[in-house]
Amino acid sequence: MSIVIKFFVAPDAEAAAAVAEGGPDGVFESLTFGNFDVEEALIEWEGIFTGRSFEEVLDDDVPETVVDPDDGEGPLVLAVSGTLRDALCTAVEHRLAEVSRLWVAERAADGEVFDPEIAV
Repeated sequence: MSIVIKFFVAPDAEAAAAVAEGGPDGVFESLTFGNFDVEEALIEWEGIFTGRSFEEVLDDDVPETVVDPDDGEGPLVLAVSGTLRDALCTAVEHRLAEVSRLWVAERAADGEVFDPEIAV
């Protein structure tokens, strides 16, 4: 099964939820990727940025589900935590490269392969 993941920034959860069915194209600028577990990735990215374990971040109950109309079988909209949002917004290029390198290595340990340039 192929999974399409579109990352986009919306001003609030209501605006993000409004594009669940049709996607963000034409409404919000987006980046499209695929074939990885986005919820797990968001938790891993936050853990790498903050130095916390996967379990510690998971205990914060993030990412927040904004829309999941088909209980995981259809469009799903997630909101990243404020911690991850702030880390991404303030990260300089070399920090993003470092976090992506660590994430690619973490995923490689589980047999997943990601292009390092795309990961950044």
